[in-house]
Amino acid sequence: MRQLTGPHSTAPIPGEAEKRHALRRMKLVALSFLLGATVVFLAMSFWQSAGAPAWAGYVKAAAEAGMIGALADWFAVTALFRHPLGLRIPHTAIIPTRKDVLGDSLGEFVGSNFLSEQVVRERLRRVGVARRLGGWLAEPANAERVTAELATVVRGAVTVLRDEDVQAVLEQAVVKRVVAVPWGPPLGKLLGGVFADGAHHKLVDLLCDRAYDWVKDNHGTVLRVVSDRAPNWSPRFVDSMVADKVYGEVLSFAWLVKTDPNHPMRLAIDKFLGEFAADLQSDQATMERAEQVKHQVLAHPEVQKLIGSAWATAKGMLLDAAEDPSSELRRRVREGLASLGRRLTDDDALRGKVDSWVEGAAAYVVLNYRDEITTLITDTVRRWDAEETSRKIELQVGRDLQFIRINGTVVGALAGLVIYSVAQLIL
Repeated sequence: MRQLTGPHSTAPIPGEAEKRHALRRMKLVALSFLLGATVVFLAMSFWQSAGAPAWAGYVKAAAEAGMIGALADWFAVTALFRHPLGLRIPHTAIIPTRKDVLGDSLGEFVGSNFLSEQVVRERLRRVGVARRLGGWLAEPANAERVTAELATVVRGAVTVLRDEDVQAVLEQAVVKRVVAVPWGPPLGKLLGGVFADGAHHKLVDLLCDRAYDWVKDNHGTVLRVVSDRAPNWSPRFVDSMVADKVYGEVLSFAWLVKTDPNHPMRLAIDKFLGEFAADLQSDQATMERAEQVKHQVLAHPEVQKLIGSAWATAKGMLLDAAEDPSSELRRRVREGLASLGRRLTDDDALRGKVDSWVEGAAAYVVLNYRDEITTLITDTVRRWDAEETSRKIELQVGRDLQFIRINGTVVGALAGLVIYSVAQLIL
């Protein structure tokens, strides 16, 4: 069997040998009908010359018409794929000679009847993509399968990427961008929103609680500090009394700050924080200090080390998580997919949105890339070898076309019999 290769060949057809055998068998069957009609015609002709009865004429007329029908349909079927008997009769070998025109017609037919926006939207609407996808994802085995495929994609993508390229991108896109953007105004705006909402009060509460606990648990430390700062000539018992008094005042102050939400100390902290947030946005000196802090942080050796190893660390974490079916990442992805599947099944609003997105995306592709899709068909057909294309198409449909020859023989015989019978009645 000859197989073409290269840019002008067509792909081998699965089961080609079986189809060729079936085509050859049907051709023999169709030929046997023609030969049978021919034998009957010759036998009736010789018998009539020898004085056959009248009914032999009917049989002869049917056989003669059957021969004509068989030959005509043989010519018609053969003319689709090649020149009958090698004779270059006009309008024969239609598929090899008009392959490109047929490809253009096929592309136009597909574009007009299958790639129209209305047809695509209607078809997708009937299919119900969201409901089917939801029901499929809701099955744990399917969610696990999708998760495994996603993990394979992640592993492949991470493995293909070169570490130095990714690191360069991180430094260019992230680090330099962080350095280029001033920290003061956005940080001040963020802190201003936090302070305005009172979200910082819990942090202040925590600090006040810890301050009180520290003072309560460090009586000796307070006494030692006071004693160390007392004059040398001061008696020891006086230092102890003063230290106890100072400790009691400090402890009382810490308790009041802890328990009174409107304590002046708390109000002073709120005022300071609000002014600090405003200064970060408008005070030039404060903004410059923020920039200095930013550069100091980014220039710190530990930060530089962290930036340098960021991709390696992230890569290792991704690969480990993707490899381990029981990892937190894969577990969350699996649960998220199953949850999405259940929502798509039960939530009509979400299902409608997803169907709308799918229809919109398909319609966009059809409207903007229909010509490219149909060009793919026409260009592919143009690249096919004409003779090989004709042969492969004949393998696909030739067996069914042989029934045309068989039917032509039978119908021709019946028509010839009817015509001869009518002629005998009239004459």
